[in-house]
Amino acid sequence: MIIRQGGLRDINDCVAIDTSYDTEHVWQVRTEEKPYQEILITLHPIKLPRPVRSRPPRDSDHLIEDWQGGGCFLVAEDDGELRGYLNMTVEGRPAVGWIKDLAVMERHRRQGIGSDLLRAAMRWGRRRGLSNLLLETQTKNYPAICFCRKHGFLFCGFNDHIYVSQDIAIFFARGV
Repeated sequence: MIIRQGGLRDINDCVAIDTSYDTEHVWQVRTEEKPYQEILITLHPIKLPRPVRSRPPRDSDHLIEDWQGGGCFLVAEDDGELRGYLNMTVEGRPAVGWIKDLAVMERHRRQGIGSDLLRAAMRWGRRRGLSNLLLETQTKNYPAICFCRKHGFLFCGFNDHIYVSQDIAIFFARGV
């Protein structure tokens, strides 16, 4: 497996990756706000009655623009076949890496490719002085949430008004 900086010629292969996933759980977000006192946020997984097939709410139209912006665009390939990619932009001061996309071909998932891409992105970020990495996913993307937690990302917020689909976005962060 080779992890390398991706180029314009890789974008079509990245767009062709099916980013849909199966899940048997969703994370429920509950908030309770007491005026001028405290805000309580509770997240907990709920098992669904049957598996659900879903896909991330964003399309891949932003890949070319992000690549042109000089962020971190990594691809994983083996035997000349692109198996996954990671797209990360750099935002703010201090500089933070925002992982916008992390996708692996379905038949190659759970083989460490996503972890390899993440480790390569962390090395890229350290060389450029990034302070943290941020990752956003839907509350119903249980596989992505498990991946985040496995790799030391901590919950740092949510937004229930970000997606047109009205899915809830949850955010995770970790130091580089």
